Amino acid sequence: MRFVPALLALTLIAATSGQGQAQPQDAAAPLGDERVIIFFAWDQPVIDGDAAARLDSIAASFSRSSSARLKLAGHADRSGPPAPNLRSGRIRAEAVQAYLAARGVPGTAMSIVSHGESQPLIPTADGVREPQNRRVEIIVTRPPGG
Repeated sequence: MRFVPALLALTLIAATSGQGQAQPQDAAAPLGDERVIIFFAWDQPVIDGDAAARLDSIAASFSRSSSARLKLAGHADRSGPPAPNLRSGRIRAEAVQAYLAARGVPGTAMSIVSHGESQPLIPTADGVREPQNRRVEIIVTRPPGG
């Protein structure tokens, strides 16, 4: 288990698409926000298994608190050049957005950003495939009392 320093560390379920097994992760999140991490197989923006269950839970939670906002931040490992990795991060974030939209989360409640390979969970050398860096971080922000 890896620890990221922060004001508040949340225990998360990190779903690995294509591997079918959830793994506990610790990650930093701003006070009051929830952060969920969905991992992806190399070069595949496929959502299935535990990732789908995690996203279904977010969609159900959203229906109870429709004032929430979701920031979908796509990331990539360093297995390719920076520009394609930036696109890969965006494609992963768009796959999560489409999945959540199909389950009733309005597009106006979601924003997308891609960080490509610039914010790895696990620092690696260029050209290295690191599964934990191929991810979408979903930051759920709820207004006070929301």
